[in-house]
Amino acid sequence: MSVLDSDRATSPRTAPEPGGTDRRTGRGRVRGRAGGAGGTLHGGKLTYAVLILVTAIALFPLFWTAVAASRNNTRLAEMPPPFWFGGNLFKNLGIAWTDANMGLALLNTTIVAGSIAIGTVLFGTIAGFAFAKLRFRFRNLLLMLTIGTMMVPPQLSVVPLFMAIAELEWTNQLQAVILPTFVSAFGVFFMRQYLLEALPTELIEAARVDGASSLRIVWHVVFPAARPAMAVLGMLTFVMAWNDFFWPIIALTQQNPTVQVALTGLGRGYIPDQSVIMAGALLGTLPLLLILTVFGKQIVGGIMQGAVKG
Repeated sequence: MSVLDSDRATSPRTAPEPGGTDRRTGRGRVRGRAGGAGGTLHGGKLTYAVLILVTAIALFPLFWTAVAASRNNTRLAEMPPPFWFGGNLFKNLGIAWTDANMGLALLNTTIVAGSIAIGTVLFGTIAGFAFAKLRFRFRNLLLMLTIGTMMVPPQLSVVPLFMAIAELEWTNQLQAVILPTFVSAFGVFFMRQYLLEALPTELIEAARVDGASSLRIVWHVVFPAARPAMAVLGMLTFVMAWNDFFWPIIALTQQNPTVQVALTGLGRGYIPDQSVIMAGALLGTLPLLLILTVFGKQIVGGIMQGAVKG
């Protein structure tokens, strides 16, 4: 071994310091590791510009709804249209609240959307667990039939469904809107796909060895493991049920409406008052914004908790 090789073998290699410059190569080093402790990724000016532009485009319809609700019908018909708030916001909100019976509509919609979300999450998680982890006859066939129901247009089932609720004397009652969508094929498929990877089979086998019943396994093993996906599915289902219009307008009337049915009672007349219609739409949107503001961080945290392994 030469002296040079001996020096290389015995001399310690200088460890690069975080955030400095490598003495041997002259290259800069990245401070911290991506995803590690202390590692931080920063976007450039272009990234922030794109994010601001996308956010502005997404928020513009809501901003325009609020602006239109604060004006009057004459000003909305002028060109150019207004792009800032007027002084009629609370007046138009009061008219929309009274004319559309918005208090009852908000209560009914909360009951309908909440019940559908709870039923979809509960039964979707249980059925998804069965399709993902249990072994029984005709499992794949039943799964394909469940998925196949999502391909049937809902318009095809309107006539027999209305005949069924009329026979049960459920017309103009909330259960006529809740029960037909209480269990969702999409929810079953969504939870099944999630539990395939997020729930280890060994965990279920260990619970069975400890003497846990199927109900106890679902409650103490499946539900905790599926919590992130349950939060996402619950929020998606709640928003879709809140905005549903097609079936509620058939099953309900203005005497017992949901928000979307109540909005159809606004602006009736020879010249519809667009500012009052926009005020009603704003009233129907504010509860969803409040829910997303309160629970949005928890839902995103749940998604990240389910996505990060280890």
